[in-house]
Amino acid sequence: MKRLLFLALLCINQCFGQEQLSFKTPYYNAIDRWVAFNKKGENDTTYMLGFLYFDQQAGFTFDYESSFILTDTGLYKLPKIPETSFKLRLAEKTAPVAILSEEQLKQLGLPAQPEWLNNYKQNKDKVPYLLNLGYSYNHVGASQNAIEPLQKAFVQDPSYKGLAFELSYAYNATEQFEAAVALLTKAIVQEPENAWLYRELGYAYKNSGKLELSDQSYRKGISLAKEDAEKAEMAINMAQAYYIARDKAKFEEWTKLTKKYAPKDTPFKKIVDSWSKNWDKQ
Repeated sequence: MKRLLFLALLCINQCFGQEQLSFKTPYYNAIDRWVAFNKKGENDTTYMLGFLYFDQQAGFTFDYESSFILTDTGLYKLPKIPETSFKLRLAEKTAPVAILSEEQLKQLGLPAQPEWLNNYKQNKDKVPYLLNLGYSYNHVGASQNAIEPLQKAFVQDPSYKGLAFELSYAYNATEQFEAAVALLTKAIVQEPENAWLYRELGYAYKNSGKLELSDQSYRKGISLAKEDAEKAEMAINMAQAYYIARDKAKFEEWTKLTKKYAPKDTPFKKIVDSWSKNWDKQ
């Protein structure tokens, strides 16, 4: 019995820190938190420690604090090497992180938040900050996080430039198509020459099964868009909708538009050609 108890305690001690670290959280779900990045390899024993925050100018940022190791009694912060401060600008494919608990922060001798964070929060309730934050979430594929700050901004100033587009983009990305349509139909009254609004409206209608309205919105968007890449994106979305709906005449019409505007460095032409070849196989 004593031997079994000893082995159990030994296992608890050896696994204490490791069991508390779960590197499964996307960094954009850990903003304003202390986090750790996983070891670089099996032979590495140290974890990189830092704080995640939002910088209006640079976007999502990791501020390096130090490194730590796992010990029998928890997490132990290693002395910081002089002149090793740095910041990492985070991208969509940045590796997941582990959020540190209150107990782990105590073990590492860290405050709940660093004092310098206040410098980046001075305008956190103002429209430009909220729009920039929402845009940054949309940009890295975290539109579910973008909705709250964008809605807060919209309550303050619904006509603020770029806000209706970002919020409608977030609605579409999270499949809230009715909300997107309601927002966009009002926004277009205020900005009738904004091609991006028609693009999002066409997408919302398409995914709501309202192909005729989607067709009209995309045509208007294409007529207003300045870049061929934007026009091609709208065209291939509509071609796909008619491909799924088995409307060959409309599909061929939008396939021609896709090929007309598709830039050479995109696979759009190949995609619509593959749909054409597979038409009778569907």
